[in-house]
Amino acid sequence: MSPLWSVNTCLNFKKATMPANAIEHDRYYDYETLTNLLHQIATDHSRLVKLSSIGQTFQGREIWLIEITNPDTGLAADKPGYYIDAHIHAEEHVTSSVALYAIDYLLTQYGHDTDVTHLVDQQVFYIFPRLNPDGAEYSLKPPYYRWVGNGRYRPGEERDYGLIPEDLDGDGFMAHMRVPDPDGEWKKSEHDPRLLVQRSPAEYGGEYFRLYPEGRLMSVDDVEVTIQKPRDGNLNRNFSIGWTPENVQYGAGEHPLSEPETQALTRFILDHPNIAGMCTYHSHGGVMLRPSMTLPDSEMHPRDLAIYQELGEAATEITGYPTISVFEGFTPDKSKPRRGGFEDFTYETLGIVTMGPEVWDIRREAGLTDVPYYSSYLKDETAQAKIFDWVIANCPEMGFRDWVSYDHPDLGSVEIGGMIDIWTYRNPPPQLLRDICHKNVLFNLFHAAAAPHISIQQLTAERLEGNLYKISAVVANEGYLPTNLTEVAIQNEQAKPVWLELTLDNGQLEKSPKRVYVGHLSGRSQRRAPWSPFGEQWTNSKRRVEWLIRTADMQNTLTVTAKSEKAGSHTVNSNIENILILN
Repeated sequence: MSPLWSVNTCLNFKKATMPANAIEHDRYYDYETLTNLLHQIATDHSRLVKLSSIGQTFQGREIWLIEITNPDTGLAADKPGYYIDAHIHAEEHVTSSVALYAIDYLLTQYGHDTDVTHLVDQQVFYIFPRLNPDGAEYSLKPPYYRWVGNGRYRPGEERDYGLIPEDLDGDGFMAHMRVPDPDGEWKKSEHDPRLLVQRSPAEYGGEYFRLYPEGRLMSVDDVEVTIQKPRDGNLNRNFSIGWTPENVQYGAGEHPLSEPETQALTRFILDHPNIAGMCTYHSHGGVMLRPSMTLPDSEMHPRDLAIYQELGEAATEITGYPTISVFEGFTPDKSKPRRGGFEDFTYETLGIVTMGPEVWDIRREAGLTDVPYYSSYLKDETAQAKIFDWVIANCPEMGFRDWVSYDHPDLGSVEIGGMIDIWTYRNPPPQLLRDICHKNVLFNLFHAAAAPHISIQQLTAERLEGNLYKISAVVANEGYLPTNLTEVAIQNEQAKPVWLELTLDNGQLEKSPKRVYVGHLSGRSQRRAPWSPFGEQWTNSKRRVEWLIRTADMQNTLTVTAKSEKAGSHTVNSNIENILILN
């Protein structure tokens, strides 16, 4: 079997039996249920699964990690690692569903599907189903808070002035308030009066509204309702790379790694240098994101860009999501790039190829095309009507609340209702989860299979004179990615060289070091075209290492080990007689 599947091979996973384990793939899980489920999985699959916690949140919840590998094929730390995380943003519940599906698929297909079995034998998977359990609880349960951080503050309690979010009518949903105002920006749509659309610049003389989040006012200002940005802690702005303070970038936190979740995650990644590929899940947008968050493609090393583009092409074919740069295609204002992000930390600092799927897009589900990936609100009334109709047809109770009159203590007579963003723009209805999860996990398997893979392909002994022998080993990288993963890893001195080591049962080395470093070995990613003097020049994917030994015992056992931080390890044992080249 090829260490890197073709896209067509990966797509054949769709023919496999869908998972049937303890996990239900048509529902969302709260923390308690998720915790019980993970413990049950670890018990049911104790040979392949290790469950642990990398730390605790402000509210004392565990940040669970599922580790999956076959221990009979070696230690996890000696294998290439593939990392998946989910739910770093509290409102993005669908991402936990994808991570759980990945766990389920690996375990149920192991021993039945050849490729899954190969991956679990050869690699280790590190899967975080929920990085932000405190925030997720606020957003998963009524009243389904829309803007939530990571539990440092209860939603609303960190604000100093203005509107405080609150479920005023007690219906269990954080909806909107439409307030009659002749200067208002909104009006009822002719398509359906429940839908609000923007009035035109020249329009006057109609029934208009101001639209606010549902809530009360901390203080009454007879001029304007003010809304303070929440200090809710966007964990994906709290990493150390390019960090800027809260007053410059919303959600950045008090200082880099100020939050327990980002501290624990950073420590875990640094303690696991075998990680060779990463996927960090988000919603919404229906797009596959790749670094950089702050730099245009022209400033990325060409070899790294080529790797991202090739993996991106496969991602698009497997998932249907366009693959774009965060900066180039997902940043509306290029003068205000996102900073302190996870993808940039893992790629631009550590040199790990990291992808970030935005796994749900209600706009395309409703039949819209050619819409901005990063925008939730579409001004076009026809587009809004399509989304509205889709929501009413597919998730009417959870996705839209009919407008209900309410006597607001500060604003007077208002109506509460409208679109529930959590269950429309941010997350799909549960009946759609399985298909969304399946195609994204297929890409995870493809990405994992692109890892470098070290192998000793040849081991020989040649008698020189008397009891003196030359031992020769050829080590190769059989994977797609180079053993250094990226050029950034070399530039930042994060890429450790490959080494080989020889040990003897008896005898001695003659003028040869026991351990020999051979540098980095390229993968197939650097040979994407026939050789040309004008094209990218090939680099070595194999190296020969030689030792001189002196021994009188032909049955002397030699042990040669090849080791790469990212590409795993391989050990070959043999006696001299079995590998001797006869002159």
